[in-house]
Parts: sequence; structure tokens; C-alpha cells
Amino acid sequence: MPREQVAVIGLGYVGLPLAIALARHHAVVGYDVDGARVQQLKAGHDRTNEIEAETLRASTLRVTSAASDIGSAEIMIVTVPTPVDAACNPDLGAVRAASELVGRFLRKGVIVVYESTVYPGVTEEVCGPILERASHLVAGRDFFLGYSPERINPGDREHTIERITKVVAGQTPAVAARLAALYGSITSGGIHIAPTIKTAEAAKVIENAQRDVNIAFINEVTTIFHKLGISALDVLAAAGTKWNFLNFRPGLVGGHCIGVDPYYLAHRAIAAGHDPEVILAGRRINDRMGHFIATEIGGHLKRRGAGGGRVLVLGLTFKENVPDLRNSKVVDVIQSLAEHGYQVDVHDPLADPAAAKAHYGIALRPSLSGLGGYAAVVGAVAHKPYAEFRTETFAALVAPGGLVADIKGLWRGIALPAGMERWEL
Repeated sequence: MPREQVAVIGLGYVGLPLAIALARHHAVVGYDVDGARVQQLKAGHDRTNEIEAETLRASTLRVTSAASDIGSAEIMIVTVPTPVDAACNPDLGAVRAASELVGRFLRKGVIVVYESTVYPGVTEEVCGPILERASHLVAGRDFFLGYSPERINPGDREHTIERITKVVAGQTPAVAARLAALYGSITSGGIHIAPTIKTAEAAKVIENAQRDVNIAFINEVTTIFHKLGISALDVLAAAGTKWNFLNFRPGLVGGHCIGVDPYYLAHRAIAAGHDPEVILAGRRINDRMGHFIATEIGGHLKRRGAGGGRVLVLGLTFKENVPDLRNSKVVDVIQSLAEHGYQVDVHDPLADPAAAKAHYGIALRPSLSGLGGYAAVVGAVAHKPYAEFRTETFAALVAPGGLVADIKGLWRGIALPAGMERWEL
């Protein structure tokens, strides 16, 4: 295909890998409003750990925090976050701001593509009018809209942008074909052209909602099994021998996708006059898991005479082996343990201490060295360093007769010191 002039707006977990991949075949400028982020990338450092320094330095990608640098692009791709607010309503602030910025530099013939997760209708009904007002151009005549939902899975080195199937949709068949060629130039996973932009938006928003509902079922049966004195992980190991049993595990459901996207779908459903019962039920179940876990741990500690003791929580990011703190549900466990009267220390080898303090008011322990005497150690995130723990590690960290709470099933095969109790989901 012809070499395209592309601008990627937003250089986070989604935008940076996309921009790097596109820059191997096209002339790409990557824009981010965060000047410090841009300077770090210019120095070869990606704080998200998605792109290695050598790859970043070798790329022809031009990164900038000067908005005017996107003006020469023929295709502009918006990859900004779409979180929810405190009331769990969609927060389109970043998408709106990016649309206004793009609109100021929009020229006739340009295609504006959105990768941000949204509910059906946002691209054409929210972003399109913003672009029109800012540019004084008309969507579908002077410039064109497209949508290609992001499928980045932080920390996943198998399902990368170069290997996954990309869904694309355009305002016209010609736009869809051009986007199929653009994304087809960077992935070996194939291209699926959706018939409409709303179809592509809907496909994205149900991908994570489906996972959320499935995990909610496992979390609900886990709470039932705990009341019955049965290990949920043992049950899942047995049920998993059936060829068509779905492999979902219990736990905390956070992050910027699974814990957020169902609210976007629910919001649009309610606006259309439908009560999204299953979707919101799944969210309620998953959102209360942090409290359930903390209550279970607290109950075990009190039965062992350790009410009000010190607890060490290992891991704060929303997922193992990534530094991403967005929407981490470990925070729910920490807050609930504190409400139960426990003094909680937190350690995470990957999380940025300044971000943890700024977002959650949590002061991370810089090291595990010298720590010990805890009534309980809680394995909240399965970071690789925690997977390397041995019997002597627990002997050093946990007080005699204390509790090892293994949320992730990380230490099932490790023998604990005599008298120490094991708890798991």
C-alpha cells in the first residue's frame, strides 16, 4: 500500500505500541499532551514497559508534545483513555478534548480514526460534531470518520498489535478499505471490516463485558464455596477437565478495560430504554470482591487472635507484571482491611511510588528487606518476584502462627512454615 502520513494522538498503553508498529511502514508522528512523557520516550524510556528501550530508540516514530506537528497527517488516530467517573458513568473528557485538538488541525480529505473504547454512537454522534465545530468542515464530505477498537492487553507479549485481528470500520466503504490496508500493513492476524462504525464500537464494548460477566459467575460461586468450606481453586481444577468448561478464575477485576467497559454498555442500554440486568449484576459482584476478600482474611486473623495486627499486601497494580495502577481493585482490599482495624503496609516492585501516593494516598514500601512480624501477608498481584517466594521467605515476613492469604493461587505448591495458616480463594 502507499506510505501514509499518520498521527497517533495519545502515547499510552495503546497509542505507543500502535505508533511504533505503524512507523515501520509509514511516516508517523506521535503526540501526547504530557510533555514529560514525550521527553522520556525521546530518551528511550517507556514507563509502561510495553516497548523496550532498544526498539524505541531504533524506531522512526517522531514523538512530540506540540499539537501543530499533527497537521500534516492524512490519517489521525485517537487513542486516549475512556474511564468512568466516581458514579461509574462514562467519562468522555479525554475523547472530547482530543477531538477538539484534532479538529483545529483538520484538513479536507483527512480520516480521523478512534481506537478508544466507547459505547455505540460516540464516534459519529459525539466526536463528529466536535470535529466539525473545531474545523468548520463537514464529516462525511470534507473529512471522514473511522473506528478500529484497541485490543492491547498490557504485559501480553503474545497478543501484540502485530499478531491480533484488527476490526475496522469507516464512514464509507472507501474509508473502510483504506483503514483495512493501513492496519493490514502492521498485523499478520488479519482484518475484519465491520459494516458500520456503531457495529465496531459495539463489538469492542462487549468483548470485555463478556469477560466481566464470566468472571462474576466464578466470583459468585467462589463466595458460595467458601461458605461450604470448599476450595474454589480445587473445584475449578476438577471442573476444568471437561473439554468445554471455560477457564475463568476468581479474583479482583480492575484495570482500564474489564472493570470499566461494562458501564459504557450499560449507560447506552439505559439511554435506549433497556435495563441491563446481567451486565450490572456482574459489575456488582466483581466490585464487592475486595470487601469479601478483606472480610475473609480479617475473620481468619481474629479467630487466630490477631485482630488489629499488621498486614503486608503484596502488589498494587491491576495486573501481574505491569506497572499500571488504573482502577486497581487491590485498593478495595487495603481500605477494607484498614476499616477492620489492621495496619496495612503495601509493596509493589513495579508500581510508581509517586503515582500510588497521588492516586490512592498509599505510601509504598520501597523494599521487602527488613520487613517482618506481620500477622498476615496478602498475595494480591502475581508479580514474578512474588512467584519466587520460598518457605523461608514466609518465615521471615510472617509472625509465627500467622496467615498467608493467597488471592491469586500463587503459592499453592509451596510448603509454609509449621503453624502458619494458608488462605486462598
